[in-house]
Amino acid sequence: MATDYDTPRKTDEELNEESIEELKARRADAQSGQVDIDEAELAETLELPGADLSGEELTVRVVPKQADEFTCSRCFLVHHRSQLARGEGATAICSECI
Repeated sequence: MATDYDTPRKTDEELNEESIEELKARRADAQSGQVDIDEAELAETLELPGADLSGEELTVRVVPKQADEFTCSRCFLVHHRSQLARGEGATAICSECI
């Protein structure tokens, strides 16, 4: 953020006065007659559009593990051979898990 050095500077006294005024305003807001709304109640009554997915079916094409891929024994994700850090077969570990 750029600073304009030509603008008049506020003294410490002016800054303290502003902060006292802000505190008074906050106190007045805190003592207002508004009742706090319980977020849990609000969330229960909130209904998202299209939220009922009970009748939906997912169609995903599953591809079997290829010859140049391995399953990491720590994160259980399938990675390309270029991600193999150490081990072989059931003890293979990817470079992200080291």
